[in-house]
Amino acid sequence: MSSATSADHHQVLIAGGGTAGLTLAARLRRAGVTDIAVLEPSGRHFYQPLWTLVGGGRAAQRDTVRPQAQVMPKGVTWIRDAAAGADPGAQTVTTESGRVLHYGYLVLASGIQLDFGRLPGLAETLGQRGVSSNYRYDLAPRTWEFIRDLRSGTALFTMPPGPVKCAGAPQKIAYLAADWWRSQGVLDRIRVILVLPTAVMFSQPDWARVLTGIAAGYGIEVRTESEVPEVDGDGKRAVIADHKAGTKEDIPYDVMHVTPPQSAPDWIKASPLADPASPFGYAQADKHTLRHPAWPNVFALGDAANLPTSKTGAAVRKQAPVVAANLIAAMRGGQAASYDGYTSCPLVTARNRMLLAEFNYGLERTPSLPIIDTLKPRRDMYLLKRYGLPALYWHGMLKGRA
Repeated sequence: MSSATSADHHQVLIAGGGTAGLTLAARLRRAGVTDIAVLEPSGRHFYQPLWTLVGGGRAAQRDTVRPQAQVMPKGVTWIRDAAAGADPGAQTVTTESGRVLHYGYLVLASGIQLDFGRLPGLAETLGQRGVSSNYRYDLAPRTWEFIRDLRSGTALFTMPPGPVKCAGAPQKIAYLAADWWRSQGVLDRIRVILVLPTAVMFSQPDWARVLTGIAAGYGIEVRTESEVPEVDGDGKRAVIADHKAGTKEDIPYDVMHVTPPQSAPDWIKASPLADPASPFGYAQADKHTLRHPAWPNVFALGDAANLPTSKTGAAVRKQAPVVAANLIAAMRGGQAASYDGYTSCPLVTARNRMLLAEFNYGLERTPSLPIIDTLKPRRDMYLLKRYGLPALYWHGMLKGRA
């Protein structure tokens, strides 16, 4: 085999230019690492946490996107291509265009794959006949249109089994919608159903209790241990399978917000880097060091990593400095850093109120601001979600400063 050209070899190759990839790249550049490449096909960069507010009529779609070239850290090589396969033994990543990239260290930051096609009948009706999803940039405005125009009928909000990014998002849009309908005086004419695969409203018990009360306050029917396995878009009907009771119910709907099944990108699933313990193909990583146990020059963070914590941008904010420190320690020697599983879920409960759930691997509360009662829906927390966190993201995280 011929040796790789310098253009095809990088000391650090980051697969993925989303939140995790760019946050890490910026931190490594600030630490003095000079040969970094980010493999990312998209020309646009999205701040996805605002998509829930777009779907709820509280934010503009244009506020969630910037050109990728504008946010790429200075001094980082942007390879505008997509990963198609990885050979950790050869220390290579193959791209969709057929290019073979060699690396000294590989970081898996490829995010999550939205598997709309795994739900029969869904793909054909997305964006039409009342069906939408805030998990796609182009569909979030349609969610708001459907919610805004509904005056009576049935509204269905779904969450699939398995890990999803921002596990609170499927129910946040239900609260935003219910609050809007209440403000319009039509909530009592709308049947709101929230379908959850879990036995409880939320993984952390303190916030689970609060959210149970909030859902009840809106009159939302919460179907736990349930899922929607198929959709009839033409007939505007969906099947709700109750796994606890072992029953199926055919429900007519007028509006449905769907959270799609999600998994690791196919190329990670098919690679030796996938965790054999993950049925969804996420990358294997030590939950504290974020290093691959079989391939010590490979790290993973963000949604692509199989970690026992929620997949959120706030988790990335804590994971990135750990990966940066451990990667640099692998290069130069030094003390390794440890990640405690911190994650945060800003739970919007109304059009101007929010809870901030922060916890670690042990589901222990880890508040950033202990003097504030974040178990109570607060307006200042909503303002943090709408304005503070986006500013922190664009000007802090992506610059390697926060």
